Amino acid sequence: MRILFAGTPPFAAAALDALAEAGHDIVLVLTQPDRPAGRGMKLTPSAVKQAAQARGLPLYQPASLRTPEAPAELRAMDADVMVVAAYGLILPQAVLDLPRFGCLNIHASLLPRWRGAAPIQRAILAGDTETGITIMQMDAGLDTGAMLSQTAVPIRETDTAASLHDTLAAAGARAIVVALANYPALVPQAQDDREATYAAKLSKEEARLDWRQPAATLARAVRAYNPAPGAWTLLDGVPLKIWSTQAVAGAGALKDADFLRASARERSYEPGTVLLAEADRLVVACGNGALSLQEVQPAGGKRMSAAAFLAGRPLPAGTPFGA
Repeated sequence: MRILFAGTPPFAAAALDALAEAGHDIVLVLTQPDRPAGRGMKLTPSAVKQAAQARGLPLYQPASLRTPEAPAELRAMDADVMVVAAYGLILPQAVLDLPRFGCLNIHASLLPRWRGAAPIQRAILAGDTETGITIMQMDAGLDTGAMLSQTAVPIRETDTAASLHDTLAAAGARAIVVALANYPALVPQAQDDREATYAAKLSKEEARLDWRQPAATLARAVRAYNPAPGAWTLLDGVPLKIWSTQAVAGAGALKDADFLRASARERSYEPGTVLLAEADRLVVACGNGALSLQEVQPAGGKRMSAAAFLAGRPLPAGTPFGA
């Protein structure tokens, strides 16, 4: 089968590699233009570009597909199908109509739940216990096309957006190979729009922790925003990133004298207040329960354990976070 492939990040690169390994004829790879990255802001190729170059596949990096030139370039490839995975550019109808069998999208959720840009993070934030991969026939809407297959993936209590991304990338790579092996005999199933939810793009500001929230909610937020944009709070007006935490039902739920002392403080301290900062334990009051901070990163510094942070920055009980 002659395939046009469109994708940009590592999630898409996994699918490209799987399709190539399966022996498909990938006639052209589309990916976004190189972007500045790193401290030096050096132009850096996408993960898909790097994967395509490693295999000697032809590349096309338009800034937009809405120009007259783009459809003409793709039409010349005489493709049977176009596979799209986290490409990042809108496909106009003129492009959707080009391949004989249309365009297939690898989406990282069980549609119609979590249509949109950040399905992995939104699933963790919402406390979902399951997500997955949907192979869908693309239309002009936002992840609204008919579904061809779905693969369920459990969300573990320890999953971050990074670890769940890797699991879903592997699942998506397997799913598209299976789908193409059975395509176009697969029977499309329409989505139920009444069950749709929207996975809005993440912002740095929303990753700022609101200590009035329950500890369990904040622990999910830390996992969902890892690695980007990174959960954070303020300490003495300076940002502090928080990479790993554990929610506790209350400071007194842990059976030792230190936490019994913290439990008494919890009853009188406002959310965001340090309950305990001793040795390797940094516990902060929340709207309900408390959050044990396990790995943090000061502004301009490296990620470190709570013990290493407290060794260089003692925090007496009552210290407020968030301001």
